[in-house]
Amino acid sequence: MASSGIRLFLLSLLGFALLAGAEVHEHEFIVQETPVKRLCNEHNIITVNGQFPGPTLEVREGDTLVITVVNHAQYNVTIHWHGIRQFRTGWADGPEFVTQCPIKPGGSYKYKFTIEGQEGTLWWHAHSSWLRATVYGALVIRPREGKDYPFEKPSREVPLMLGEWWNANPIDVIREAQRTGGGPNVSDAFTINGQPGDLYNCSRQDTTAISVKPGETALLRFINSALNHELFVSIAGHKMTVVGVDASYTKPFATSVLMIAPGQTTDVLVTMDQPPTRYYVAARAYISAQGVAFDNTTTTAVIEYDCGCDTDFGPSIPPAFPTLPAFNDTGAATAFAAGIKSPKKVEIPSPVDENLFFTVGLGLFDCKPGQQCGGPNNTRFTASMNNVSFVFPKTDSLLHAHYYDIPGVFTTDFPAYPPVQFDYTGNVSRSLWQPIPATKLYKLRFGSVVQIVLQDTSIVTPENHPIHIHGYDFLVLAEGFGNYDAEKDAQKFNLENPPQRNTVAVPVNGWAVIRFRADNPGVWLMHCHLDVHITWGLAMAFLVEDGYGELESLEAPPVDLPMC
Repeated sequence: MASSGIRLFLLSLLGFALLAGAEVHEHEFIVQETPVKRLCNEHNIITVNGQFPGPTLEVREGDTLVITVVNHAQYNVTIHWHGIRQFRTGWADGPEFVTQCPIKPGGSYKYKFTIEGQEGTLWWHAHSSWLRATVYGALVIRPREGKDYPFEKPSREVPLMLGEWWNANPIDVIREAQRTGGGPNVSDAFTINGQPGDLYNCSRQDTTAISVKPGETALLRFINSALNHELFVSIAGHKMTVVGVDASYTKPFATSVLMIAPGQTTDVLVTMDQPPTRYYVAARAYISAQGVAFDNTTTTAVIEYDCGCDTDFGPSIPPAFPTLPAFNDTGAATAFAAGIKSPKKVEIPSPVDENLFFTVGLGLFDCKPGQQCGGPNNTRFTASMNNVSFVFPKTDSLLHAHYYDIPGVFTTDFPAYPPVQFDYTGNVSRSLWQPIPATKLYKLRFGSVVQIVLQDTSIVTPENHPIHIHGYDFLVLAEGFGNYDAEKDAQKFNLENPPQRNTVAVPVNGWAVIRFRADNPGVWLMHCHLDVHITWGLAMAFLVEDGYGELESLEAPPVDLPMC
């Protein structure tokens, strides 16, 4: 009896020690207009603390972040902490009109949340209009003090944020598209850590450079923070070993090319085992849609070997250039996705309580009589899930309306299946191209196991859609092409070591099956992370009810929660 008492005492001491190891990090984010020079011209862009990209947040698992966002810009703003689970702290999640009303010019809001059970690379970004074109930064989560990576400790760690640059004001770009109903103008450049790189005008002197030593292994943390493009990434002469995606470790696998969708992160180990010279890291678009304008440029950074020796390389000798797949190489994207698996056997949530089937795709609204519209044949572009084009509320946030039982803001009748079943990837009748605009949520009981088939459609054009769920990680059980066949395709489920993600790239003209347990109460947005598509309505939200007791219930809203 005495020995068990001592054991309990020691365990409680250990618990206190672990808790004591966690830190609270306080930051102030000043959202402001900042002059920068890119592609030969001066531009005023919206930044955090005058930095582009914004500050990198570095924490350990178990730490708490307290970030006061002060809005000195002329636009409404919110900040989303992409991939953070936000257990019971949905008020800090950030999507505008979903978990909060925006922070108005001159206003401020304190985001406070604890990072539990997540290690790796995430990021933060504005979640208001198209501000995230320039308002974004990395969020690096290391293991707790005394805990190691599940791979050899790298000599250096480098976040590499893949971005998208417009010479025009991105807010003006999307407002013009919304006015006409047409597609927005494509970007003028891609960037790595805010710089376009050597292949663009007036950019060579500021190209992002990564200094390395021969023989060392670096951990490169790639983040696709581009608005509207999935990207292929490759490094000249070097293999990459993928060890993590979306702040979940993976079974290590070697590859020469990555395909990263907006919202996704990919951690790779690279050993510097090549002759000591300069090598390009290059990224360019993966385009799966037919006949759609896209940014066909290539961004570069440079890996520079610092060997402390006399070398004949310098600015006069161009760096080695990698081989990148063709823009439309769906085979390369598919092969990369197939390589991502969890490092060990996963406990699969079961049995399934909610079997959902969501179509994801584009559509067209008829132009109002007497108007001229910029979409095909005088229409307006739209997008939907299960034929519902999501309309964000304007007078309240969904979470606030749910918490205080305010009627008239949303309904909870989002369909579990497409209202009309059809040949999703075939030749779709034009009568199905026009969705219904509405603010519909789907209610989930706390603790229920949810499985969703995400099915692309060929309406307007089939396309690879990166689907992100706020407040949750999920297991990707399978992906495939064509129409999902429950009988045949369920046999393809990986129930051994499926990857865990927060954003899944649903294959063009295909499908993905994901599963998670609804253990986080609140209102959680699910949307396509191509910003043009969320603008058009490719979104929905889950309302996860409280469970039993305080630990299974949403916290009360903070006193400084912005009002609409």
